[in-house]
Amino acid sequence: MASEIELKLALGESGPDALRRHPRLAALSSRVSQLGNTYFDTPEGDLEAARSALRLRRDGERLLQTVKTRGQGGGGLSSRGEWEWPVEGPGLDHEGLAEIPPMAEFGQDILARLEPRFVTDFTRETWLVEDGDAVIEVALDSGEIRAGQRTARIRELELELKQGAENALHALAATLAEHVPLRPSDTSKAARGGALLLGQWQLPEGGSPAAWLHRASVALDALSDTGDQAWRREAQAAFQCLAELGDDTASDARWLAKALDDDAWLNEAFGMHALSLSRRLPGDAALN
Repeated sequence: MASEIELKLALGESGPDALRRHPRLAALSSRVSQLGNTYFDTPEGDLEAARSALRLRRDGERLLQTVKTRGQGGGGLSSRGEWEWPVEGPGLDHEGLAEIPPMAEFGQDILARLEPRFVTDFTRETWLVEDGDAVIEVALDSGEIRAGQRTARIRELELELKQGAENALHALAATLAEHVPLRPSDTSKAARGGALLLGQWQLPEGGSPAAWLHRASVALDALSDTGDQAWRREAQAAFQCLAELGDDTASDARWLAKALDDDAWLNEAFGMHALSLSRRLPGDAALN
Protein backbone atom coordinates (compact mmCIF):
# COMPACT_ATOMS: atom_id res chain seq x y z
CA MET A 1 0.00 0.00 0.00
CA ALA A 2 1.11 3.54 -0.75
CA SER A 3 -0.22 6.70 0.87
CA GLU A 4 -1.21 9.27 -1.74
CA ILE A 5 -1.09 12.91 -0.63
CA GLU A 6 -2.29 15.38 -3.23
CA LEU A 7 -3.89 18.75 -3.79
CA LYS A 8 -6.63 18.66 -6.42
CA LEU A 9 -7.48 21.81 -8.36
CA ALA A 10 -10.22 22.43 -10.92
CA LEU A 11 -9.21 24.71 -13.80
CA GLY A 12 -11.04 27.40 -15.69
CA GLU A 13 -11.44 27.16 -19.46
CA SER A 14 -8.16 28.97 -20.16
CA GLY A 15 -6.40 27.11 -17.35
CA PRO A 16 -4.55 24.38 -19.31
CA ASP A 17 -2.89 26.79 -21.74
CA ALA A 18 -2.06 29.23 -18.94
CA LEU A 19 -0.54 26.39 -16.92
CA ARG A 20 1.76 25.29 -19.74
CA ARG A 21 3.00 28.89 -20.12
CA HIS A 22 3.54 29.39 -16.39
CA PRO A 23 7.14 30.37 -15.57
CA ARG A 24 7.35 27.53 -13.04
CA LEU A 25 6.67 24.88 -15.71
CA ALA A 26 7.54 26.41 -19.08
CA ALA A 27 11.23 25.44 -18.92
CA LEU A 28 10.55 21.87 -17.73
CA SER A 29 10.02 18.84 -19.96
CA SER A 30 6.70 17.03 -19.66
CA ARG A 31 5.38 13.55 -20.35
CA VAL A 32 2.06 13.07 -22.17
CA SER A 33 0.00 9.89 -21.91
CA GLN A 34 -3.48 8.76 -22.90
CA LEU A 35 -5.31 7.09 -20.01
CA GLY A 36 -8.47 5.02 -20.37
CA ASN A 37 -10.12 4.02 -17.09
CA THR A 38 -13.05 1.76 -16.23
CA TYR A 39 -14.44 1.96 -12.70
CA PHE A 40 -16.11 -1.02 -11.07
CA ASP A 41 -18.70 -1.40 -8.32
CA THR A 42 -21.66 -3.55 -7.44
CA PRO A 43 -25.07 -2.57 -8.87
CA GLU A 44 -25.96 -1.31 -5.38
CA GLY A 45 -22.82 0.83 -5.10
CA ASP A 46 -21.19 -0.93 -2.14
CA LEU A 47 -17.71 0.44 -2.87
CA GLU A 48 -18.96 3.98 -3.34
CA ALA A 49 -20.88 3.77 -0.05
CA ALA A 50 -17.60 2.86 1.64
CA ARG A 51 -15.86 5.72 -0.23
CA SER A 52 -13.57 3.26 -1.99
CA ALA A 53 -12.77 3.07 -5.69
CA LEU A 54 -11.66 0.27 -8.00
CA ARG A 55 -10.48 0.86 -11.55
CA LEU A 56 -8.68 -0.73 -14.48
CA ARG A 57 -6.42 1.76 -16.27
CA ARG A 58 -5.00 1.35 -19.77
CA ASP A 59 -1.74 3.33 -20.08
CA GLY A 60 -0.15 2.50 -23.42
CA GLU A 61 0.54 -1.25 -23.39
CA ARG A 62 0.11 -1.52 -19.63
CA LEU A 63 -3.08 -2.48 -17.83
CA LEU A 64 -3.09 -1.49 -14.16
CA GLN A 65 -5.61 -2.36 -11.43
CA THR A 66 -5.97 0.22 -8.67
CA VAL A 67 -7.81 0.31 -5.37
CA LYS A 68 -8.17 3.57 -3.45
CA THR A 69 -9.62 3.85 0.02
CA ARG A 70 -11.65 6.70 1.47
CA GLY A 71 -9.84 10.02 1.52
CA GLN A 72 -9.36 12.35 4.44
CA GLY A 73 -8.91 16.09 4.11
CA GLY A 74 -10.66 19.05 2.52
CA GLY A 75 -10.00 22.28 0.64
CA GLY A 76 -8.54 20.23 -2.22
CA LEU A 77 -5.96 18.44 -0.04
CA SER A 78 -6.45 14.72 0.50
CA SER A 79 -4.66 11.66 1.81
CA ARG A 80 -5.72 8.19 0.61
CA GLY A 81 -4.53 4.63 0.77
CA GLU A 82 -3.69 3.21 -2.66
CA TRP A 83 -2.83 -0.25 -4.05
CA GLU A 84 -1.83 -0.61 -7.71
CA TRP A 85 -0.47 -3.56 -9.70
CA PRO A 86 -0.23 -4.70 -13.34
CA VAL A 87 -2.77 -7.25 -14.56
CA GLU A 88 -3.19 -9.28 -17.73
CA GLY A 89 -6.84 -8.35 -18.28
CA PRO A 90 -9.19 -7.98 -19.93
CA GLY A 91 -11.19 -8.23 -16.67
CA LEU A 92 -10.44 -7.77 -12.99
CA ASP A 93 -7.83 -9.72 -11.06
CA HIS A 94 -10.22 -11.07 -8.42
CA GLU A 95 -7.55 -13.11 -6.66
CA GLY A 96 -5.40 -10.03 -6.20
CA LEU A 97 -8.39 -8.05 -4.95
CA ALA A 98 -9.18 -10.62 -2.28
CA GLU A 99 -5.69 -10.24 -0.82
CA ILE A 100 -6.08 -6.50 -0.15
CA PRO A 101 -7.47 -5.82 3.36
CA PRO A 102 -10.10 -3.19 2.44
CA MET A 103 -11.44 -5.35 -0.39
CA ALA A 104 -11.34 -8.56 1.64
CA GLU A 105 -13.60 -6.88 4.21
CA PHE A 106 -16.40 -6.70 1.64
CA GLY A 107 -16.50 -10.50 1.34
CA GLN A 108 -16.62 -12.78 -1.68
CA ASP A 109 -20.31 -12.17 -2.37
CA ILE A 110 -19.73 -8.48 -3.05
CA LEU A 111 -16.47 -9.00 -4.95
CA ALA A 112 -18.20 -11.52 -7.23
CA ARG A 113 -20.85 -8.93 -8.21
CA LEU A 114 -18.44 -6.19 -9.28
CA GLU A 115 -19.21 -4.83 -12.74
CA PRO A 116 -18.18 -1.85 -14.94
CA ARG A 117 -20.04 1.30 -13.91
CA PHE A 118 -18.54 4.25 -15.78
CA VAL A 119 -15.41 5.31 -17.66
CA THR A 120 -13.00 8.22 -17.69
CA ASP A 121 -10.82 8.95 -20.71
CA PHE A 122 -8.29 11.76 -20.57
CA THR A 123 -4.92 13.03 -21.65
CA ARG A 124 -2.47 13.43 -18.78
CA GLU A 125 0.50 15.79 -19.03
CA THR A 126 2.96 15.59 -16.14
CA TRP A 127 5.89 17.63 -14.91
CA LEU A 128 8.20 16.92 -11.98
CA VAL A 129 8.86 20.01 -9.87
CA GLU A 130 11.63 20.20 -7.30
CA ASP A 131 11.44 22.91 -4.66
CA GLY A 132 14.06 22.63 -1.94
CA ASP A 133 13.56 19.26 -0.26
CA ALA A 134 10.15 18.76 -1.88
CA VAL A 135 9.44 16.84 -5.08
CA ILE A 136 5.95 17.31 -6.56
CA GLU A 137 4.35 15.67 -9.57
CA VAL A 138 2.17 18.15 -11.44
CA ALA A 139 -0.48 16.31 -13.50
CA LEU A 140 -2.82 18.10 -15.90
CA ASP A 141 -5.84 15.96 -16.89
CA SER A 142 -8.06 16.89 -19.85
CA GLY A 143 -10.89 14.66 -21.06
CA GLU A 144 -14.30 13.42 -19.96
CA ILE A 145 -16.29 11.14 -17.68
CA ARG A 146 -18.99 8.97 -19.32
CA ALA A 147 -21.72 7.31 -17.30
CA GLY A 148 -24.60 5.94 -19.32
CA GLN A 149 -25.87 8.80 -21.48
CA ARG A 150 -24.35 11.50 -19.25
CA THR A 151 -20.95 13.10 -19.66
CA ALA A 152 -18.85 15.60 -17.69
CA ARG A 153 -15.67 17.39 -18.64
CA ILE A 154 -12.35 16.66 -16.91
CA ARG A 155 -10.14 19.73 -16.67
CA GLU A 156 -8.17 19.44 -13.47
CA LEU A 157 -4.75 19.63 -11.93
CA GLU A 158 -3.34 17.23 -9.35
CA LEU A 159 -0.28 18.15 -7.31
CA GLU A 160 1.01 14.92 -5.75
CA LEU A 161 3.66 15.02 -3.05
CA LYS A 162 6.45 12.57 -3.88
CA GLN A 163 8.88 13.84 -1.26
CA GLY A 164 8.89 16.56 1.38
CA ALA A 165 6.34 18.39 3.54
CA GLU A 166 2.67 19.02 2.71
CA ASN A 167 3.05 22.79 2.86
CA ALA A 168 5.07 22.57 -0.37
CA LEU A 169 1.83 21.64 -2.18
CA HIS A 170 0.11 24.82 -1.04
CA ALA A 171 3.18 26.92 -1.87
CA LEU A 172 3.31 25.61 -5.42
CA ALA A 173 -0.47 25.95 -5.87
CA ALA A 174 -0.32 29.59 -4.77
CA THR A 175 2.47 30.25 -7.26
CA LEU A 176 0.50 28.65 -10.09
CA ALA A 177 -2.67 30.56 -9.13
CA GLU A 178 -0.93 33.85 -9.86
CA HIS A 179 -1.33 33.13 -13.60
CA VAL A 180 -3.84 30.26 -13.81
CA PRO A 181 -7.61 30.37 -13.06
CA LEU A 182 -8.14 27.51 -10.61
CA ARG A 183 -9.87 26.47 -7.39
CA PRO A 184 -9.56 23.64 -4.84
CA SER A 185 -11.71 20.61 -5.65
CA ASP A 186 -12.77 17.95 -3.13
CA THR A 187 -14.53 15.45 -5.41
CA SER A 188 -12.58 12.59 -6.98
CA LYS A 189 -13.15 11.37 -10.53
CA ALA A 190 -14.67 8.20 -9.04
CA ALA A 191 -17.17 10.17 -6.96
CA ARG A 192 -18.00 12.41 -9.92
CA GLY A 193 -18.64 9.34 -12.06
CA GLY A 194 -20.90 7.83 -9.41
CA ALA A 195 -22.91 11.05 -9.13
CA LEU A 196 -23.17 11.30 -12.90
CA LEU A 197 -24.35 7.70 -13.16
CA LEU A 198 -27.17 8.28 -10.67
CA GLY A 199 -27.86 11.89 -11.61
CA GLN A 200 -27.55 12.78 -7.93
CA TRP A 201 -25.08 15.07 -6.19
CA GLN A 202 -25.09 15.35 -2.41
CA LEU A 203 -23.54 18.04 -0.24
CA PRO A 204 -21.72 17.34 3.03
CA GLU A 205 -22.93 19.08 6.17
CA GLY A 206 -21.40 22.36 7.30
CA GLY A 207 -20.69 23.35 10.90
CA SER A 208 -16.99 23.92 11.53
CA PRO A 209 -14.93 26.34 9.39
CA ALA A 210 -13.27 23.43 7.55
CA ALA A 211 -16.66 21.77 7.00
CA TRP A 212 -18.14 24.92 5.45
CA LEU A 213 -15.15 25.16 3.10
CA HIS A 214 -15.56 21.49 2.16
CA ARG A 215 -19.28 22.03 1.48
CA ALA A 216 -18.52 25.03 -0.75
CA SER A 217 -15.88 23.07 -2.70
CA VAL A 218 -18.22 20.13 -3.33
CA ALA A 219 -21.02 22.49 -4.40
CA LEU A 220 -18.70 24.07 -6.98
CA ASP A 221 -17.75 20.59 -8.20
CA ALA A 222 -21.44 19.81 -8.68
CA LEU A 223 -21.92 23.13 -10.50
CA SER A 224 -19.10 22.25 -12.88
CA ASP A 225 -20.59 18.86 -13.74
CA THR A 226 -24.25 19.88 -13.99
CA GLY A 227 -24.32 23.56 -14.97
CA ASP A 228 -27.16 23.94 -12.46
CA GLN A 229 -26.78 27.40 -10.92
CA ALA A 230 -28.47 26.25 -7.71
CA TRP A 231 -25.10 24.73 -6.77
CA ARG A 232 -23.44 28.13 -7.14
CA ARG A 233 -25.95 29.53 -4.63
CA GLU A 234 -25.18 26.63 -2.28
CA ALA A 235 -21.46 27.41 -2.48
CA GLN A 236 -22.15 31.09 -1.92
CA ALA A 237 -24.25 30.30 1.16
CA ALA A 238 -21.49 28.05 2.55
CA PHE A 239 -18.89 30.80 2.15
CA GLN A 240 -21.26 33.24 3.85
CA CYS A 241 -21.71 30.85 6.79
CA LEU A 242 -17.94 30.57 7.06
CA ALA A 243 -17.61 34.37 7.03
CA GLU A 244 -20.17 34.71 9.81
CA LEU A 245 -18.01 32.62 12.15
CA GLY A 246 -15.88 35.73 12.43
CA ASP A 247 -12.38 34.25 12.70
CA ASP A 248 -9.32 35.22 10.64
CA THR A 249 -10.73 33.48 7.55
CA ALA A 250 -13.82 35.71 7.40
CA SER A 251 -12.43 38.23 4.91
CA ASP A 252 -11.46 35.57 2.36
CA ALA A 253 -14.80 33.77 2.77
CA ARG A 254 -16.73 37.03 2.39
CA TRP A 255 -14.74 37.90 -0.75
CA LEU A 256 -15.44 34.48 -2.30
CA ALA A 257 -19.17 34.68 -1.54
CA LYS A 258 -19.34 38.07 -3.24
CA ALA A 259 -17.27 36.88 -6.22
CA LEU A 260 -19.88 34.22 -6.98
CA ASP A 261 -22.32 36.98 -7.95
CA ASP A 262 -20.33 37.29 -11.18
CA ASP A 263 -20.82 34.70 -13.92
CA ALA A 264 -17.08 34.94 -14.66
CA TRP A 265 -16.16 34.11 -11.06
CA LEU A 266 -13.42 31.52 -11.73
CA ASN A 267 -10.31 33.65 -12.20
CA GLU A 268 -6.86 34.06 -10.65
CA ALA A 269 -8.12 36.16 -7.73
CA PHE A 270 -10.75 33.55 -6.83
CA GLY A 271 -8.09 30.87 -6.76
CA MET A 272 -5.79 32.90 -4.53
CA HIS A 273 -8.53 33.57 -1.96
CA ALA A 274 -9.75 29.96 -2.04
CA LEU A 275 -6.23 28.60 -1.56
CA SER A 276 -5.71 31.00 1.33
CA LEU A 277 -8.70 29.40 3.06
CA SER A 278 -7.54 25.89 2.20
CA ARG A 279 -4.10 26.54 3.66
CA ARG A 280 -5.48 27.90 6.95
CA LEU A 281 -8.31 25.38 7.34
CA PRO A 282 -6.77 21.90 7.13
CA GLY A 283 -9.72 19.57 6.62
CA ASP A 284 -10.56 16.33 8.35
CA ALA A 285 -13.64 15.41 6.34
CA ALA A 286 -14.21 11.94 4.87
CA LEU A 287 -13.82 12.54 1.14
CA ASN A 288 -15.47 10.80 -1.80
